Amino acid sequence: PDCTWQQANIRVKDKEKSLAFYRDVMGMTLIDTYDFPKWEFSLFFLATLPPGEEYSLEPGSDEAHKYLWSMNGTCIELTYNYGTEKNEDFHYHPGNQEKDGFGHFAFSCNNVYDACEILEKSGISFKKKPDEGRMKGLAFVHDPDQYWMEIIKMGSKADKKQKLEHVPNKAYHFAQTMLRIKDPEKSIPFYTEKLDMTLVDERHFSDFSLYFLATLPKSVQSRIPDPKSEKASEFVRSKLYTAAVPVLELTHNHGTEKDENFVHYNGNAEPRRGFGHIGFLVSDVYKTCESFEKEGLKFHKKPDEGGIKGVAFLLDPDGYWIELVGRGRDVNLV
Repeated sequence: PDCTWQQANIRVKDKEKSLAFYRDVMGMTLIDTYDFPKWEFSLFFLATLPPGEEYSLEPGSDEAHKYLWSMNGTCIELTYNYGTEKNEDFHYHPGNQEKDGFGHFAFSCNNVYDACEILEKSGISFKKKPDEGRMKGLAFVHDPDQYWMEIIKMGSKADKKQKLEHVPNKAYHFAQTMLRIKDPEKSIPFYTEKLDMTLVDERHFSDFSLYFLATLPKSVQSRIPDPKSEKASEFVRSKLYTAAVPVLELTHNHGTEKDENFVHYNGNAEPRRGFGHIGFLVSDVYKTCESFEKEGLKFHKKPDEGGIKGVAFLLDPDGYWIELVGRGRDVNLV
């Protein structure tokens, strides 16, 4: 596919605490950094490397920049604005209040129960433990900014009887980014037809529905199960999560599509700033944006607007920012 999902962005208060959480606790690899003293902010890109892959590049180097803008996987981008960690009263909005759009990131592992036991002993706080609430076998922990991190099972369904003595941080795979959507009839075609994602699983409940999408090679697209079948969930857990291929989870609360005035907060306006955007690599930013503009799609930023040229922000049907970056672009963003 021409468009490939490359990043999900959140803002963080204290870069050292956040890097320690995502790198040292969740086992992600810091693959690249950018620093912009002129605008007083820094970017940190972390990824779950595919099983067996080693990373030896120096974050911030030209070689790391080249890797970042040509990678096949999806990373978490942390935006740090200078000095926020010095203000005790400062905090970002982690989402999950009324009408918030961003829900959580998720990490998969082989044993949710043992992983959570070890996370708790490490001082990580929980929103939900595996046997609490209606949904058993999954948990939610907090990152340093109180964003929710879902802990889910990769492979077959959770087996509480399996016992692990420890859970090395490399056992976690970045698995999901969850956003709430108003109308699936608009959002699903946007992500599949405009951004080349594949619907790999959908689940319907009495008052909400879940849609899971991924960037997949064409050779794989033709071999996936029917997304409405029971095999679809197994495919996501056993094939995608184990290979460190994350999904975009879109949550639809039934009835929102009928309310003309209903909108989700996209994370980019006070007092609910926190989540920033998701981003895609494309072959040619200018041609892609020209095509999208002719189709009537709206933009927050076009490629030549603002200080960073050659980067655009498209708007999805809910107003979420979708960053578009040229694949293999010049390593100097400014």
